[in-house]
Amino acid sequence: MSGILAYLVSFLLYGLIGWHFWRTKWNTPAPSTDVSTVTASQENYVILIPLILHGYILYQSIFAGTGLSFGIGNAVSSIVWLTALIYWLSSFFFYRLEVMQTLVAPVAAVAVLLPLIFPSPPPLTNTELPAFKAHILVAMMAYSLLTIAALHAFLMAVVERRLHHPAMPSVLTNLPPLLTMEKLLFRIIWAGFILLTLTLISGVVFSEEVFGQAVKFTHKTLFGFISWGVFAALLTGRQLYGWRGRMAIRWTLIGFIILLLAYIGSKFVLEVILKR
Repeated sequence: MSGILAYLVSFLLYGLIGWHFWRTKWNTPAPSTDVSTVTASQENYVILIPLILHGYILYQSIFAGTGLSFGIGNAVSSIVWLTALIYWLSSFFFYRLEVMQTLVAPVAAVAVLLPLIFPSPPPLTNTELPAFKAHILVAMMAYSLLTIAALHAFLMAVVERRLHHPAMPSVLTNLPPLLTMEKLLFRIIWAGFILLTLTLISGVVFSEEVFGQAVKFTHKTLFGFISWGVFAALLTGRQLYGWRGRMAIRWTLIGFIILLLAYIGSKFVLEVILKR
């Protein structure tokens, strides 16, 4: 019963925080700088409460037995939790993008319930090995950073579309300039791309150690390498041809969608549709 209560409390806290940001950040005039700074500091620490609770829930769900219970519910919930955590930590050192909290909080509210809706299948053999745990950690970090990049690109697309709109929400008018946001986007993509590269390499290297067989060429592998190629092309285009604006946004979103199909899509088909 206490486990169910933890899920519900975390869900409600995320939902309330998302509602608060929607009500105070999206449609209201911007407060003075001093008031905004104090409020932002308070909000940052309030967000920490559901983040800690969510992390505890995931720990209890993933490390339930000897191996790792990593079904689609735990996988998606972990990625969303890491996304929210990375954004929360970065907000102390980089630009505060309040609208991101408006986007992330409702998603986290749904994601925290996913392990209940989609229980994990029995743990695979050898998932307790350090090599597998390291591979999963790097993969989740890569997914989380590229999720932030996709949300960031979506936000840039909204700002660009409504740049000359007479009734732009105040939260958008107070964002950094588009060029600054674009630089931040590529920093995030570079970090995510490096981790994605390590994920693919470690998946190939440790496949035989963990699963007892060489890596198989599956839909997951195919889409993973295609996504890597898309992000590699985007970063190359940025370096050589100065790709920016809508071009950068489109390639970021395409790469992220393919990455979703690689891991989350394949797990959904196997576990939910095919019941494997």
